[in-house]
Amino acid sequence: MRLLIILPIVIPLATAVVCLLLRGSTAMQRTVSLTGAAALLLTAAGLLAAVWERDAIVLQAGSWPAPYGITLVADLFSAVMVLLAALTFFAVTVYARASVTPGRERFGFHPLLHFLMMGVCGAFLTGDLFNLYVWFEVMLMSSFVLLALGGERPQLEGGIKYVTLNLLSSAVFLAAAGILYGTAGTLNMADAALRLRSLQDSGLPTVLGVMFLVAFGIKAAAFPFFFWLPASYHTPPVPIAALFAGLLTKVGVYAMIRVFTLIFTGATAFTHTLILWIAGFTMVTGVLGAMSQNDVRRILSFHIVSQIGYMIMGLGIFTPLALAGSVFYIIHHIIVKTNLFLISGLINRTGGSFCLQKVGGLYARVPVLAFLFLVSALSLAGIPPLSGFWAKLTLLRAGIEAQQWEVAAVSLAVSLLTLYSMSKIWSEAFWAPPADTPAPAPLDRTEWWTLFGPVMLLLLVTAAIGFGAEPVFRLAARTAEQLMTPDLYIRTVLGAAAQP
Repeated sequence: MRLLIILPIVIPLATAVVCLLLRGSTAMQRTVSLTGAAALLLTAAGLLAAVWERDAIVLQAGSWPAPYGITLVADLFSAVMVLLAALTFFAVTVYARASVTPGRERFGFHPLLHFLMMGVCGAFLTGDLFNLYVWFEVMLMSSFVLLALGGERPQLEGGIKYVTLNLLSSAVFLAAAGILYGTAGTLNMADAALRLRSLQDSGLPTVLGVMFLVAFGIKAAAFPFFFWLPASYHTPPVPIAALFAGLLTKVGVYAMIRVFTLIFTGATAFTHTLILWIAGFTMVTGVLGAMSQNDVRRILSFHIVSQIGYMIMGLGIFTPLALAGSVFYIIHHIIVKTNLFLISGLINRTGGSFCLQKVGGLYARVPVLAFLFLVSALSLAGIPPLSGFWAKLTLLRAGIEAQQWEVAAVSLAVSLLTLYSMSKIWSEAFWAPPADTPAPAPLDRTEWWTLFGPVMLLLLVTAAIGFGAEPVFRLAARTAEQLMTPDLYIRTVLGAAAQP
């Protein structure tokens, strides 16, 4: 059973290596890549089922006991994140078969994609801060090459901004990890949480917490560190942008939630209030940026920023209901945002452009695409009974119960502005008369199913989350209960060594 923890890391690694060995055959790389993505999805589902029964599973590499060895931990939060990553990765891998050029495939698209997923899964499953840093760097290297793959000028410009800010984040992260090790003598997260409890009166844990907040805030694209994201996420091919949009910032959010529910819990009146203010500003700046854009991908990129605010809002409120709302929102957003980026590719493929002024009439020309976009857009805006509504309702209720009236009001206002900006895409791309541009060539049957199939799959998942919100909320609530009880995590990892 414990081997299930390492398989989400080993499967992408093995798939990437095989794809490198088959670099002379793009057809074989596609087959191996899709097989690896399917295997990862099945493994992730099995891991979540196992963790649901056992609460958490721990693997100590080489049988070295924590905190001396490398620890992998799968609790409900990490298992849910691995499953969401695997699901979106599978959908993107299928979509890429019809939308990524053979040139990019020859230059390493498939192995890079799986190396990226290895980093994502490793970040979710590690129980050690230094290894979290390592997995972040694996993600950074893979994502930078994917972002610049093809060498187009916009990609290179976006890639420079992307890598510069993320390298700054890595430097802050490494400095904070070094100071933490010098202070506590450990980087194992469970052990660090235990040792810092005796230092709460010194103020040093609060300083360290702020340093980690800056590092993870940059990676999550939270205010005021968000500007690298809308400058870069609209530049790569659609499958790469969709995977980035769905997963990469969520790794930063995951890390933020993990350390501020496990390690830095001694000065919540300061740290979590700061997080709450950051959440409010992130929501507002992101949605205002989206309203000012006329490119579908830029609008969706700014919305990533805005929605990050909702995810960390629950962490800032720091109650079981609020954390359940954050988990629910992450589940909803990863699926919906990935799908909206894939839909943007369909708008470009059927309408001929990402620019709203250059497309139109898609409602009459491709009615199924109009339906797919409408449901996803309404879910993002939080219209009942779709998934976004239940996530936002949970967070709103948590804000009101905690008497955080300002952030609750901001979350409502931002929802309305989100609906406005998404209706902008609807009115220009779908309802407006067709633009005076040549229509692209129609899709053949294979291309149609390869592009529309993954979008339909993710839409079905979105609908299932919305109409079956009760079991999803139960999962989110149980996950929040684990996060609010850090001693359970500490005892699971350290065992008999979990003594103050």
